Amino acid sequence: MSVNPKIEQLRNLREESRAGGGAERIQRQHDSGRQTAHERLDVLLDPGSFHEIDAFVRHQSTDFGLDKQRIPGDSVVTGWGTISGRLVYVFSQDFTVMGGSLSSVHAQKICKVMDMAMRTGAPIIGLNDSGGARIQEGVVSLGGYADIFLRNTLASGVIPQLSVIMGPCAGGAVYSPALTDFILMVRDTSYMFITGPDVVKQVTHEDVTHEDLGGASVHAAKSGVAHLVGENEGNTLLLLRELLGYLPQNNMEDPPFIPTQDDSLRADPDLDTIIPSEPNRPYDIKDVIHRVVDDGIFFETQADYAANIVVGFARLGGHSVGIVGNQPMVLAGVLDIAASEKAARFIRFCDSFNIPIITFVDVPGYLPGTTQEHNGIITSGAKLLYAYCEATVPKLTVTTRKAYGGAYCVMSSKHIRGDLNLAWPTAEIAVMGPEGAVEIIYRRELRDSVDPLTLKGELANEYRERLANPYIAAEYGFIDDVIEPRNTRARLINGLEVFQNKRDSNPPKKHGNMPL
Repeated sequence: MSVNPKIEQLRNLREESRAGGGAERIQRQHDSGRQTAHERLDVLLDPGSFHEIDAFVRHQSTDFGLDKQRIPGDSVVTGWGTISGRLVYVFSQDFTVMGGSLSSVHAQKICKVMDMAMRTGAPIIGLNDSGGARIQEGVVSLGGYADIFLRNTLASGVIPQLSVIMGPCAGGAVYSPALTDFILMVRDTSYMFITGPDVVKQVTHEDVTHEDLGGASVHAAKSGVAHLVGENEGNTLLLLRELLGYLPQNNMEDPPFIPTQDDSLRADPDLDTIIPSEPNRPYDIKDVIHRVVDDGIFFETQADYAANIVVGFARLGGHSVGIVGNQPMVLAGVLDIAASEKAARFIRFCDSFNIPIITFVDVPGYLPGTTQEHNGIITSGAKLLYAYCEATVPKLTVTTRKAYGGAYCVMSSKHIRGDLNLAWPTAEIAVMGPEGAVEIIYRRELRDSVDPLTLKGELANEYRERLANPYIAAEYGFIDDVIEPRNTRARLINGLEVFQNKRDSNPPKKHGNMPL
């Protein structure tokens, strides 16, 4: 039976669109360790769930030989599909078509799918692999970027926005991912920078490779731009699927509840001895987190950046939660510029999307020194304070050991609307550490002592026993309860259930003026 010519034409156009820049360019893409735009969507989305739109769109420019490169779909694939059965909207840039360069219609396709995501309240995912603006189109392509940036901004806090950098992302193109909630990169095959190595060499005379300037390792550990890094494209897309499992579809929904077989009343006796007897000896806060959360699964983000604070997602009694914890293994868990900003952004994301925040506190204070002061630790510390104060989601806090000075106030204390503030018996809550306190209180005694070091140690221990303990704060109601560490999981799950319908509100305003 012969095929209707119209249907044959449709099939040919679809095949031409999926072929992108042709077999030779697809092979080049594969040789570089990268997949095509369609292949990536096949990995990311549930099988058979992708529905493409604008597959027949072609750019309209005819100057500079562009009339000979009018490929259906242009240089981006757009549409929707599902991840674990939940609706998402996607765009996937096609590097095989003119280097994935952004034309006016390329931008229009992305804007259309972003508008659809906003209207229907579903996440938007961008797979970025582009050489930048299509130079032949001039200011029209630049205007396309600005149209996308506006939508990123309007969608912020309304629907989750996730960006995956799967190849080059340079110049103005980097600002769209930067405006989204999470950025994932692929090790060795993706990079981001405002100006490339050639421009850097011309202006600063520095010789630097693409990888050293803006590779995944740089942005994961040094700049903090990348939240997650995958070892290859498949691994990165699976990380994205896992991340999405903790997030709601939009700001009007609660995050997904996943029933667990892990007993909500499970006690862990090992937590009773996890805090070292020596006050300055470190321990790994991640060990505490893994022992408390459902099935020991903690999905950490920005693990290699500002490691003195830990952030990520987990579940407690099936509830999706955001975890923030000082890390005594790195810089004794102090707050510095990078840690403050890392945690502040994470807290604001959780608050935007109704994800309760669990805070584990072991903080000796803010990092002192001229470098921190001169680079604005006052402003950065205030960002973290602002984020916690502004948040209206359930906020549950466990002080495991140190909570000194202004850092005590900042780390989700009762004073800034902490809902349930618990402490372990090992908690030390005071204006400053015992050693520093006795140097001020007993300055004369120490000066006149024949053995000031021994006296200082004795006085510090006395101060720790008398003032730097959780019971003083509990007497004032600043700590709701001092608990046995083994019962932390049960108390937090109970707290989540008690406070899941809490109602906090902020004064009516257009928006606050947080210290950016």
